[in-house]
Amino acid sequence: MKTNDLNDFGQKIEKKIDASRKMKIGIIGTGWISEYHIIAYLKQPDVEIVAAADLIPGKAEAMMKKHGLTDVRYYPDHHAMLEAEELDAVSVCTYNATHAECTIDALEHGVPVLLEKPMSVTLDEAVAICRAEKKSGKIVSVGFQPRFDENMKMIKKIVEDGALGKVYYIQTGGGRRRGIPAPFGDSFLRKETAGLGALGDIGCYSLDMVLNAIGYPKPLTVTGYKSDFFGKNPAHSNQPQYADIFSVDDFGAGFIRLEGGVIVDFRIAWAMHVDTPGDTILFGTEGALRIPSTECWNGTVGGEMTLYHDVAGTQTETKIPILTTRESLFDLKIRSFLDAVKNGTPAPVPTSQILYNQAIIDGISRSAEAGHEVKIEIPEI
Repeated sequence: MKTNDLNDFGQKIEKKIDASRKMKIGIIGTGWISEYHIIAYLKQPDVEIVAAADLIPGKAEAMMKKHGLTDVRYYPDHHAMLEAEELDAVSVCTYNATHAECTIDALEHGVPVLLEKPMSVTLDEAVAICRAEKKSGKIVSVGFQPRFDENMKMIKKIVEDGALGKVYYIQTGGGRRRGIPAPFGDSFLRKETAGLGALGDIGCYSLDMVLNAIGYPKPLTVTGYKSDFFGKNPAHSNQPQYADIFSVDDFGAGFIRLEGGVIVDFRIAWAMHVDTPGDTILFGTEGALRIPSTECWNGTVGGEMTLYHDVAGTQTETKIPILTTRESLFDLKIRSFLDAVKNGTPAPVPTSQILYNQAIIDGISRSAEAGHEVKIEIPEI
């Protein structure tokens, strides 16, 4: 089978996918996010979903049959599946609190992992994943599909081309006026299953957008804040029925110092009394880039970006047109992972980068609970 990509000139490039041997895929956790993985896998000519595991009896069967998959083997947990199956790769789509456990177990069975975001709940868990990955020799790619959006790639190109000079300060974040995510149950809202709220759910995306653009410098310190005023207040929550069990953050913020003298001023919200906490702005010595915020983190930017710079001594503003990504971001995420597994190439979204992302989120949470600035200390992998 052939698929078409476009080069920088808009010309079609044919890519051949060898479908002579089907890659055997297992799905760990069959909640709503797994459906996006299943749909994307089913579009790939060299893939066969052969196994699925879920703790809730009948849940995996129902999800697979919904998509016409009848020749799938089912297991009551991920460990039983990994013991019984010879798999080429797995998607880990479980609760945040079990991301590390399931990923490490898969790696110990020699199976590469596509891990949904956030990478984990704590920094210690993220470190354990990285160590297991290194020991296994298999890859873990973290599920940050916005990386494949053409507008996100443009942000990185602008920075790398030197249009901003040295980036020294970043304002970033985003969120929703009312958007506590509970249309499929309460697992996002309970600390024992989610571990993190808005910080982990959409905050990781916002951080990745800017940290990836500037090369992911190491975080050093963070002053953090988090609250849950909306989730616990039925009068202000869009999911008032869950107010009594809400036990994660619905707003988070941080002031982060990175290596190289870069400061990140960050805030993220599931719910607030405003439509946005502000656009993302990268401040540089030779220019600045404004990235309009979105109503909800949908994987792209909220409108035309603006580059502020001087031309021949004149203060100038250049609009960056919106670019179209011709394929589904989820399809691109899945395909890039499969190609890396088949070709033995590095993970498209490597844990070595997302470890820093998770360290910042962990630091914000720790600082908020301690009431003061904390150091971010990342042990050797």
